[in-house]
Amino acid sequence: MLKQDNKAILIALGSPRSATETKEHLDELSFLAETIGIHTIRQFVQNLTHPDSRFFIGKGKLTEVVDFVVANKVTNVIFDDDLSPSQLRNLEKEFNPKNSERATVRIYDRSLLILDLFLWRAQTAQAKTQVELARNQYLLPRLTRMWTHLERQRGGTGTRGGAGERELETDRRNIRNQIDILKEKLKKIEKQRVTQRKGRGNVVRVALVGYTNVGKSTLMNLLSGSGVLSENKLFATVDATVRKVTFGNIPFLLSDTVGFIRKLPHHLIESFKSTLDEVREADLLLHVVDIAHPFHDNQIEVVTKTLQEIGAANIRTILVLNKIDLYRKQGHQIQVDEMTGYYRQMGYEKVIFISATGNENIVALKQMIFEEVKHRHLQLYPNSLKEDGFEFSPWPRE
Repeated sequence: MLKQDNKAILIALGSPRSATETKEHLDELSFLAETIGIHTIRQFVQNLTHPDSRFFIGKGKLTEVVDFVVANKVTNVIFDDDLSPSQLRNLEKEFNPKNSERATVRIYDRSLLILDLFLWRAQTAQAKTQVELARNQYLLPRLTRMWTHLERQRGGTGTRGGAGERELETDRRNIRNQIDILKEKLKKIEKQRVTQRKGRGNVVRVALVGYTNVGKSTLMNLLSGSGVLSENKLFATVDATVRKVTFGNIPFLLSDTVGFIRKLPHHLIESFKSTLDEVREADLLLHVVDIAHPFHDNQIEVVTKTLQEIGAANIRTILVLNKIDLYRKQGHQIQVDEMTGYYRQMGYEKVIFISATGNENIVALKQMIFEEVKHRHLQLYPNSLKEDGFEFSPWPRE
């Protein structure tokens, strides 16, 4: 984990987004940075329709930013969008000029920050391998002499010349070799996971999905009685967690998966597709939403698009609108019929309003899950029991 006293500035383009939406994007980026110990001291916004091809921002704004970074001894510059390899090279020359005596400025774009956060959060061998692979694939075309500090954490004066070029080629060759090794390692791990999932094929499977930090892990604990890590931090859960749950006399598997986020790096989605099999192969999805978030509809869109990308868009889904206690504290009223109708127009047949932390409407949610699980269970075992042989109980059994 990076040191807590690391200072950062954030940079974003404000057009064509509204000022409110741009601030929300930057606040989320700040939260991402804070999670790995980087503290934001200033946000810069430039209203450009398209990123500048050389520096992402205009030359005048760049001069303003560089002066602020030098005056305040800022060591991290974080962009809210991805940087092209040429933009990165140009920016590093501006922030880390040749023969400079000041501390190296680390340049992140949003994807690299998310990849570093995933790498820090990953616990299992599979998740660590997936993130390392995605990160190396993302870094390879963007590798520069100044970015080697991300691997070696070395400061420096930015010496140039033939030795530096040879070192850069060595770094590139090492990353290519590491990518090959990680791919082979991941293939072996995935074979083991496929075997494990085959053994669970005769049980109904339910998966929690949603934007990061919407309360999925808290809900997982409520539904399963387990002790899954639950924090007010982005990506508190990276590794998929699966628990066996029984409501009444019907068992099913409940899984909590990694949260989604806007602008999720493509390489990360590709690397995590095996972990996201828990979602793709589910019989029922619980799409958890933080209704108190001012842009929760945008977050729903992000999750929906990601589900489409991984091939899970057509799975039966319950839309679980969480944090209604916070929603009320904000001065809003829950208009159940009107709001349910709105989300049904968006394609969600099943909609429910809950508070996981307040334990509000949880029994009704369990009843809804039970009915869906019962329906699928009878499809798997049509001759095992008559439908009226199932009884609902809101409490999970071991």
